[in-house]
Amino acid sequence: MSTDRSSTGKPVKQIHLAAHFPGVNNTTVWSDPAAGSQIEFSSFVHLAQTAERAKFDFLFLAEGLRLREQNGRIYDLDVVGRPDTFTILAALAAVTDRLGLAGTINSTFNEPYEVARQFASLDHLSAGRSAWNVVTSWDAFTGENFRRGGFLAEADRYTRARQFLEASWRLFDSWRGDEVLADRASGQFLSTPEAGRFAHRDSQFDIAGRFDVPRSPQGRPVIFQAGDSEQGREFAAASADAIFSRHGTLEAGQAFYADVKGRLAKYGRTPDELKILPAVTFALGATDAEAHEQAELVRRQQVSGQTAIRLLEQVWNRDLSDHDPDGPLPAADPLVGEHTVAQGRASVRMNRDPLAVAREWRALAEAKKLSIRDLIVEVTGRQTFVGTPSRVAEELNRFVQQDASDGFILAPHLTPGGLDEFADTVVPLLQERGVFRTEYAGSTLRDHLGLPAPRTAAVL
Repeated sequence: MSTDRSSTGKPVKQIHLAAHFPGVNNTTVWSDPAAGSQIEFSSFVHLAQTAERAKFDFLFLAEGLRLREQNGRIYDLDVVGRPDTFTILAALAAVTDRLGLAGTINSTFNEPYEVARQFASLDHLSAGRSAWNVVTSWDAFTGENFRRGGFLAEADRYTRARQFLEASWRLFDSWRGDEVLADRASGQFLSTPEAGRFAHRDSQFDIAGRFDVPRSPQGRPVIFQAGDSEQGREFAAASADAIFSRHGTLEAGQAFYADVKGRLAKYGRTPDELKILPAVTFALGATDAEAHEQAELVRRQQVSGQTAIRLLEQVWNRDLSDHDPDGPLPAADPLVGEHTVAQGRASVRMNRDPLAVAREWRALAEAKKLSIRDLIVEVTGRQTFVGTPSRVAEELNRFVQQDASDGFILAPHLTPGGLDEFADTVVPLLQERGVFRTEYAGSTLRDHLGLPAPRTAAVL
């Protein structure tokens, strides 16, 4: 945190920025002539090097463990088809120097020894730039790709995640700092009788042995968490270094920020030990009016008629392929039940009361005279920050200084060049304000985020 003072007398906070690789989903505009591959390595390189040129903290990769389906067919509007996360991040470590490398790895369908070994290796290869977004899965559809498909009850997913993380920490910490030679450049490590020894037993894991990757430059990777539930917030307060937020308005962001930061003290942690980073989108223009026109154009490109029907089906839980996207909402109500038309996505489960959602959407469509497509454009999100580069820089800074976030994870709508304009126009304005770095001050991701060296944290 900066020691400078704002006009209110509060310390001026430094903004943290990260880039989300957009991949293939219904927020990516495939039809744009500038759209490129979501799987060729050159696309990952372009986005990562743009983020590093702009002095971002890290690049973030999401991950899907099975191709999603809708009505029994591959969901062609949102195919999570991507190379293995560790392979991509290890390759990117070779073409970047300072940018953090954050990967999403599932705690439900992996094992602590394997994941800890992979992250410790990545941290060595990148000289201390790795981060792990710890996620869970209740989805038996995804689980069919694994031996334990469907075994984990939804209520138990955070239990396994907490114990998975605790076991991983035991592995990371099995090499103490004094067991590593001071001359890291030699690549040699001092072996002692206890180096790497570990044993961990709980309701999920019973492992013991010797961890074969010496302590990495960061000690442990930076830990991210993305849950917004009560369990997710508590898990983040106890164990995470950063939490992703989906709250895009100032008021909602401030409420989330105060809630999560307020939970830290009982775990012996200070507010600076957990960064809150909402995922946001943006649209830029020479004038505010031009930016809003661009935002509307992007939204219409993102929600084609076909996409609108697919997204509506995820709430209605019915095959609606015979409906006109430019026509009215279905007369029938959503089907309620565990069986869903959408496999591998949480949309129906997230709408715990689809009948209530349908009532709300019908009222909105009637009041504004919206077609199915118009409605989906209205309710499925929009660019968070819209305006000239100056306007967007001002708003980003306002959110951070007024404690709605500590920074942002930017999700561009184009692969791979969607970050270029932001890096060239908005970032310099933030630097002029003195709220964003002009050069990296440290070499590790912990340095970029202003996080202390890892310590044994409370695990719920």
